[in-house]
Amino acid sequence: MKACRVITHCIFLCGILLALDASAQNDSIIFNNGNYIIGETKGMDRNVLTVETDFSDSDFKIEWDGVSEIYSETYFLITLADGRRYNGTIVTTAPGKIKIVTDEELTVEVKNSDIVFLNSVDKGFWSQFYASIDIGIDLTKAKNFRQYSMRSNVGYLAERWSLDLNYNSLYSEQDDVDPIKRRDGGFNFKYYLPNDWFATTGMTFLSNTEQKIQLRNTANLGMGKFVIHTNRTYWAFMAGASNNNENFSDTTADRNSWEGFLGTELNMFNVGDLNLMTSIIAYPSFTESGRWRSDFKFDLKYDLPLDFYIKYNITFNYDNRPVAGAPELDYVMYFGFGWEW
Repeated sequence: MKACRVITHCIFLCGILLALDASAQNDSIIFNNGNYIIGETKGMDRNVLTVETDFSDSDFKIEWDGVSEIYSETYFLITLADGRRYNGTIVTTAPGKIKIVTDEELTVEVKNSDIVFLNSVDKGFWSQFYASIDIGIDLTKAKNFRQYSMRSNVGYLAERWSLDLNYNSLYSEQDDVDPIKRRDGGFNFKYYLPNDWFATTGMTFLSNTEQKIQLRNTANLGMGKFVIHTNRTYWAFMAGASNNNENFSDTTADRNSWEGFLGTELNMFNVGDLNLMTSIIAYPSFTESGRWRSDFKFDLKYDLPLDFYIKYNITFNYDNRPVAGAPELDYVMYFGFGWEW
């Protein structure tokens, strides 16, 4: 009798556990080839859908183009190609068609290809964070050469806004040569508006021994627009005004000037395991006649297993009126190994 009660309790407990697991693993995804998977949809970014299952330690990653139907109870932050953003659930209603049910119980029907981003937000505040860090080290016996570099970023994505912070550093020294030090970073805040417009504000800083810049702080405010916004490519333009404060490592007097800025950013992803991001921003000065600056960045990243990656980066900083004795152009080329979360 006692044994029967034990068995009954075990069966009851197993039933509860299976029910809990079923509630967490209740999304169905059907592929174009007719195969299907059941699990928990964690999100879709850059044309890759991520699904967690109870039979694998690793998440499944599936190309969004290869998904025929999806039936999900997961609560998502959803971004469409035309810039519209919703919080809600999704379900396939017909081949190539998805219905979005929003917080306000509104129903929106779109094509599969119209959805460019999904992020599961039912796991709380921390699920909307993302971060990466990569490190490079070079050591040689000749002249006791040593170089250390680091690149990092942290971000947060909400329904109507995003915040990105980054910090990068480089330190190089060798015998009979002054050390080279370079640090740059900053933050950028975007508020997303209808029709793929966005407001942007932020601040950047640069410290660079090559151009004798002890510290340059640039605060900006402007508007931008995505001209291409798909599962494979983002391309945006932005313009506005900025305030530039500079002090130098020599006796040059501090500078404070007002500038305009005009820039573009191109982000291409899901080219196999390759991701490419490049941007260029020009700063014509309003208060220093004839002066202009520009910043150019190029990032190429190759994804490895377990969220590791290798990255190649090149950064150019140009100033047509640098301080006396400093070059107009400075650049950094970087190759490193990193991990992203």
